[in-house]
Amino acid sequence: KDFTAYADVCFRQFGDRVSYWTTVNEPNAFANLGYDYGIAPPQRCSSINHCSRGNSSTEPYITVHHVLLAHASVARLYRKKYQRGYIGVNIFAFGLLPLTNSTEDAIATQRYYDFLIGWMANPLVYGDYPKIMKQNVGSRLPAFSDRESKQVKGSADFLGVINYYIVYVKDNPSSLNKKLRDWNADSATEIFFNLDTASSNEFPIQPLGLQRVLEHFKQLYGNPPMYIHENGSLSLSL
Repeated sequence: KDFTAYADVCFRQFGDRVSYWTTVNEPNAFANLGYDYGIAPPQRCSSINHCSRGNSSTEPYITVHHVLLAHASVARLYRKKYQRGYIGVNIFAFGLLPLTNSTEDAIATQRYYDFLIGWMANPLVYGDYPKIMKQNVGSRLPAFSDRESKQVKGSADFLGVINYYIVYVKDNPSSLNKKLRDWNADSATEIFFNLDTASSNEFPIQPLGLQRVLEHFKQLYGNPPMYIHENGSLSLSL
C-alpha cells in the first residue's frame, strides 16, 4: 500500500511528461545480493553467508514475491487512473552458456534461466513461478492466491533487461542435498565467470550474452515488448 501511494504521487506529478514507467529496478538481483549473500542493503543473510541476521533460504523469495505484488498493485492503479503510457519492470540477466557440451550442463543452463529470469518473468507472463522453482524450493517459495495470480499476470506492458556479460553454467545436483539451502543451492548449479578474457578492472563486452538473453525472452515469453535498461562494460571493482 505504501509503494502504491508513493507511485500515485509520481504519476500525478510527472505523468504529463513521463510515458514509460519502470516500477522496480532488477528485484531479482537485489533480492539475492541483499537477502541471500548479504553484500548489498539491507545486508541480510544466514550465518553460512557470514551475516549476523537474516535467512538466506527464505528471504530472497519473500522479497521478490512482494515486489511482484507491489508492481501489480501500481500497474493496476496506473491503468485505472492515469493510463497515458506504459508500465513495466526490469530484470537482471546474465547471458548463459553451458560449461561443457554435456546434456546435464545444457539442462542446468535452462534451469538457471528459470531461477534467474523466470523467477520474475513467469509470474508476469503466466501468473506463477516456474515449475522447477516450485519443485526445488518447495514450501519456502511463497504461493500466489488465485486473485494475486490474476493481478500479477499481464501487469507489465513491457519488460526491461539488464545484461553485462556471460557466465558458464555447470550442473550441481549435490547442492540439493544440503540441509540449509539458499537460492543458489536450490538452482542446483554452479556458475563460472570467464575472467581470462577480462582486463584488470572490468569484464569484457560480450554482445552474444545480450543476444542470448533477448532470444530467451522471445522464445519463452511470447516475444514481449523489451527495453534494454543497462548494457555495456562493468567494472570488476563492483
